[in-house]
Amino acid sequence: MTEFNEQNFLPYNTDLDPVVLPEFGRTFQKMIDYCVSIPDREERNACAESIAATMASMFPSLVGEGGDMTKVWDQINIISRFRLDVDFPCEVVSEETLNPVPDSIPYTASHIKFRHYGKNIEMMIERVAEMEDSPEKDSLISMIAHHMKKLMLIHNKEGVDDAKILRDLALYSNGKIDLDPEQYLLHEFKEIHVSASGKKKRKKQ
Repeated sequence: MTEFNEQNFLPYNTDLDPVVLPEFGRTFQKMIDYCVSIPDREERNACAESIAATMASMFPSLVGEGGDMTKVWDQINIISRFRLDVDFPCEVVSEETLNPVPDSIPYTASHIKFRHYGKNIEMMIERVAEMEDSPEKDSLISMIAHHMKKLMLIHNKEGVDDAKILRDLALYSNGKIDLDPEQYLLHEFKEIHVSASGKKKRKKQ
């Protein structure tokens, strides 16, 4: 009776090196890997030519007009993980072309005077400060000032000094929007707490 051990069984695909392009199968992967390992350049060139001819006959869709073999050689170079050093008969795809490194996006971190207000408030104040005096400008200034107070309250639950808001508004606008805290009063904002007793009681079944 034949004694079986692990060497008697074919290896699982999961135990083998991954195939770069599965659509061409493991056979082409092994042939190209072998071709890469041939030390003699002339022999390596001849092996690569033979592989290209075999691939072209098995996958005729890769052959272009007039017998153009560029796509065939591209696939061979990719399968070799771009390690095949032969005299390619045409220009082949490179790793840099196939997987280009994206250009780095410059990070323009502009300075923000007060982070609790955010950049949008700063930009809005700059726009409004350049407007001609008008009821619309007054309305926008009021809206911005009150929104600044709301934002400040998020960071300071105990309360906000209106004079501080107006000073910040003047600072943002380089003094173009200068409101007197004695004359310009901001609304009070209070957080509404919903008590548990306010919920409807369930009826007893």
